[in-house]
Amino acid sequence: MKFDELLQLVEAVSKSELTELKYEKENEKVCLKKQEKEVKIQQVLPQMVSGMPMQGQADIASCGTDAFFAQTAPAAALTPETGKREEADNTKTEGHIVKSPLVGTFYAAPAEDAKAYVEVGDTVKEGQVLAIVEAMKLMNEIESEFSGKICEILVKNGEAVEYGQPLFVIR
Repeated sequence: MKFDELLQLVEAVSKSELTELKYEKENEKVCLKKQEKEVKIQQVLPQMVSGMPMQGQADIASCGTDAFFAQTAPAAALTPETGKREEADNTKTEGHIVKSPLVGTFYAAPAEDAKAYVEVGDTVKEGQVLAIVEAMKLMNEIESEFSGKICEILVKNGEAVEYGQPLFVIR
């Protein structure tokens, strides 16, 4: 389903008296529910953004649950041994900055109980998914524009981000 078609569907449900709409076609699923005069997309798989397939989304919470949208502790910035925030090397300010392409909510993992896409110290390739920014209840994958090592994750899971806000430092 293309982005424009999805927006038309959301608008149609918003204007109607429907309280819920489920749509399934091949490997695409959309579930829209109205709550307090608001349309909420709870699940969209895999080709929901601009007609581009999203990879690694098989474990998104099923329609009818809000687990994916719940804020969680930032797994990407915690060390498993101590649970303390890992400090990145701040002596250098050099590196490539990956910025948010839109205003929305930052998610480090594809689902609440899933492993983060990347953590500090991970080596990434150009085009690799680093995180998701939710905008208008649509999940937009943030891909690395650079190859290198993740030196800093500048935002927390569930945090609101602005257009152009730095998200990652890659060296």
